[in-house]
Amino acid sequence: MTASPQLERSPTPVVLVDDDEAVREALVFALGSAGLTVIAFASAEAALAADLPAQVCFVFDERLPGLSGLEAYRVLRGRGVDQPTVFITSQPKPDLRNAAAASGVPIVEKPLLGDSLLQAIRMVCEPR
Repeated sequence: MTASPQLERSPTPVVLVDDDEAVREALVFALGSAGLTVIAFASAEAALAADLPAQVCFVFDERLPGLSGLEAYRVLRGRGVDQPTVFITSQPKPDLRNAAAASGVPIVEKPLLGDSLLQAIRMVCEPR
């Protein structure tokens, strides 16, 4: 992610789920530097079990141990939780692409270059 102008602190926290500690820490730093509040988890199960604010934006890595990002997204929808979501992954498979397209969830491909993730978060978090 490239540096971007400082933003006001986002009223919508970003819930970042990525099992790779180095990636997770780098994204927490980069998104925080862009003015976003980030709540990070190493697994989908931990994020799903957490007591989160009512309004959040989920960023799920697709390839996670246990529940995948897509599976976690489906669990949330099954619970009636309809929060903005972004998937991050390398070489997304057709089932992820199809499910994401049908749900209007953007996929940002790794490696995360420039500010593509930040732009996707801003896009999904705009008032609906």
